[in-house]
Amino acid sequence: MKKLSARRRHPLAAVVVLLLALAATGGLYAAFAPAGKAQADETAQSLAIEEGKKLYTVGCASCHGTGGQGTTDGPSLVGVGSAAVDFQVGTGRMPAQQPGAQVPKKKVIYTQAEIDQLAAYVASLGAGPITPTEKQVDPAGADIAKGGELFRNNCAQCHNFTGKGGALTHGKYAPDLEGVSPKHIYEAMQTGPQSMPSFPDTIMPEQEKKDIIAYIQAVNGSETASPGGLSLGGLGPVSEGLFAWIFGLGALVATAVWVAAHTAKAKKS
Repeated sequence: MKKLSARRRHPLAAVVVLLLALAATGGLYAAFAPAGKAQADETAQSLAIEEGKKLYTVGCASCHGTGGQGTTDGPSLVGVGSAAVDFQVGTGRMPAQQPGAQVPKKKVIYTQAEIDQLAAYVASLGAGPITPTEKQVDPAGADIAKGGELFRNNCAQCHNFTGKGGALTHGKYAPDLEGVSPKHIYEAMQTGPQSMPSFPDTIMPEQEKKDIIAYIQAVNGSETASPGGLSLGGLGPVSEGLFAWIFGLGALVATAVWVAAHTAKAKKS
């Protein structure tokens, strides 16, 4: 009887065996899967940087230097971040066709995948603003009125109050914002391209950027009506006054000349 009782298994033995089996399957997966995913992400990032370096060597190094250190023909790219690359290349401003007071927007020559690779390489040169996600730039639910107030206080001096753009000094200009994607508007506020100041999240939080994007889309939307009729470029009282002087006063002068000419003919007859 003693021998039989000695061989009898403990009631918890089956539970222990089951737990060991789970540990050998799900537990080991839980332990090693995150590491494997992280390693895969790191490998993909390394490949993107490698491909981006090849694209950079062909299309960018002649102006910005072989290591992004900059030359007399182009500024340093160390620390500009992936957002600056996505904006400049994604709007066709880079690569630049020729030097000038300001690089204009033109047809994009790279695919989005190639732009992402270029951005990954430049970002590897030094920390900088990161390309925003779709959620960050989505203006759904944003405060349009607040965005208009922020825009008038921070942007209207150059872009005018409806974002139609305007002239600056020394041949530079603030571009028209109509039709610009929310992502590129967000990136421009992040990085401050060309003459524009930058508005990092420490100065202008993410929500305020989304409010501004919502305002720009609202005032330039197809459903937005101009209560004054002809918008005249949205430049405000200056263009409206000029229109009145040139066409309004011109019409009055022409009418006066016509009346005087016909009155003189009537008297002669």
